[in-house]
Formats: sequence, C-alpha cells, structure tokens
Amino acid sequence: MSGTNHCERIDATGRVVIGRRGTPVPHYGPMHVVLFGAGHVGHALVTLLGMLPCVVQWVDERDELFPDEVPPNVQIEATDTPASIVDEAPPGAYFIVMTHNHALDFELSLRIMRRRDFAWFGLIGSKTKRVKFERRLIERGVAREHMSEMTCPIGVPGIVDKAPSSIAVAVAAQLMQMRPPLGDAQHRASTPMLARV
Repeated sequence: MSGTNHCERIDATGRVVIGRRGTPVPHYGPMHVVLFGAGHVGHALVTLLGMLPCVVQWVDERDELFPDEVPPNVQIEATDTPASIVDEAPPGAYFIVMTHNHALDFELSLRIMRRRDFAWFGLIGSKTKRVKFERRLIERGVAREHMSEMTCPIGVPGIVDKAPSSIAVAVAAQLMQMRPPLGDAQHRASTPMLARV
C-alpha cells in the first residue's frame, strides 16, 4: 500500500483491521472455551484467555473461588451441576477440565467424549491419569478409536515448570495452536458470542 499510512489492529471479534477506513480482513475468530475449575491454574489461565480472541465460560461449584472481576470476555458459571454445562455448550466448543475433584473430572470427561461435535478437549493430569480414564471411558461405551480426541496431559511440550502460571501459559499456547482461521465458515458459525447473564 505505497504512499498510504495504514495501521493494523485486532478488534473485539478477533479480526485484524487494516487501513484508515477500518476494512476487516479475515484472520482469526473467537473460540468458545468452556473451562472447568477455579483453582490456581484456572485463575492463571483465565488471566491469559482474557487477552486472547475467545469467549470463556468459567465453571466451578465453589462460588467463593471466583474473583470479583473478570475480563469482559469471561462469563462465570457458579453451579451445583457443572456437567450440565457440557450439554449446553455450543457445537465447536473447546473444553478444558482442571477441577479439584478426580470423580468430577471423569464425569465431565465422559459427557464431553460422548459429544461428537466439540473442537478440542484438554484434561489436566498425568499419563497415568490418562490411562485410567481411557479404560473407564471405554468401559462406559466410548469408542476406543475416539480416545485420541482427549488431550491429556495438556500444554505445549517443553515447559517443565509446574507453577500454575507456567501451566497456564502452556495450555493457552496449545489452545492458540488449535484455532482455525476466521475464514472457516463452519468454525465461525459454531462459535457464537456469549451473552452476559
């Protein structure tokens, strides 16, 4: 664009806007992330997700763990029935499970794996936890060939620090690797913006 001053920014929907007229150029669209767990890692991850092109449902049974203020793209869901949030999530959702309760982790994992329309599912835990969950999921009727759709452990490789902030960085980076271009009409249609409740 010779001889023309122009700038580039990302608007609220995650689009790159170029030019003085604000002409939108397809780039990356917002993802619908459903995050289960308001522990230390959950808090650190929400801080990062608040700066990324996504909308987040942050779910936990313990209302007292949520902060008074969250980023504008984060919706708090304090509920006694977190598993129901799995069923209510839109097609194409990105699920992250990192609760305080091993039994709840499995219940959520089973609900998620029974859906055939999610974009990505990450479960915090070790390789041993994965093996145990795989066995139990198969016993509950989830097809063995679908086990590859569960990411556990989560986070990009190479980050060995176990501090909550380090784990959050690894998980956020992995999420960003998963997001497709905004031009993918199917993905765009499957990631509606959340209304505050």
